[in-house]
Amino acid sequence: MRRREFIALLGGAAAGWPLAARAQQAQRMRRLGVLTPVPADHPEAEVRYSAFRQAFQELGWTEGKNVQIEWRWSAGDVASTRKQAAELAALEPDVVLATGSLGAAAILQATRSIPVVFVIVPDPVGAGFVNSLAEPGGNATGFVMFEYDLSAKWPELLKEIAPNVTRAAVLRDAGLTAGDIIVEIDKKPVKDVKTLNSLLAGVKEGQTILFLIDRGGTTIFVTLNVKK
Repeated sequence: MRRREFIALLGGAAAGWPLAARAQQAQRMRRLGVLTPVPADHPEAEVRYSAFRQAFQELGWTEGKNVQIEWRWSAGDVASTRKQAAELAALEPDVVLATGSLGAAAILQATRSIPVVFVIVPDPVGAGFVNSLAEPGGNATGFVMFEYDLSAKWPELLKEIAPNVTRAAVLRDAGLTAGDIIVEIDKKPVKDVKTLNSLLAGVKEGQTILFLIDRGGTTIFVTLNVKK
C-alpha cells in the first residue's frame, strides 16, 4: 500500500471513531437534573419547560427516548431548594442545571462529584462556586450575568466618547438595600438579631462576607467586602 493511501485510510478510520463513540453513547439513556426557583404551578414554569424541551429536541435529545429530565421546582425557598437539590444528587444524574445563586449553592452543597452547570448567577467566584472564571475547578461551571473585569474598560470607552471629560462619578448598588431580609451569613443561618450581631462581631476589615438574602420574595446571594 502506498504511503498516501495508507494515510488516507488511517485518517478515514480515525474520523469514524468519534461517530462510533457517539453512537454507543446514544444507546444509553442520559439523565439530566434541573433545579429552578420557579414554582411548578407558575405560568413561567410551563414556558421554561417547553422552551427547554424544544431546544433539546433540536439538538437531537428527546425526553423519554434518549434523555430523562428530572425537574425540581423549589419556589425560591431556601429549605425547599436544599431538599430538592439533595433529591437530585441522590438520583446521580449525568449533569445538573441549576438556576440562580440559591440553586447553585444548594446543589454544590449536596454534591461535589456530579457536574453542575449554573445560569443567572451574578458572582460565582465571590459565592465560592468556582475558583475563577478562567479556571473554575471542581465540578461546576456556567454563565455569569455580568463580567466585573469589564468595568475597567468603562473609563476607556468614556474617554473615547467624550475626550474632554476629566472627572466621572460612579453610582453603584452596595449590595444590601432597605427591606432585605438576611437569611444566612457565610452559610450560617440568621435566626434573630442576636445571631446576626454574633456573626458580624468577628468580621475584620478587608474580609469578604457572603450574604443569603430574601429580597421581595426572591432569594439571592450578595457578597460584601468590609472596609473602614
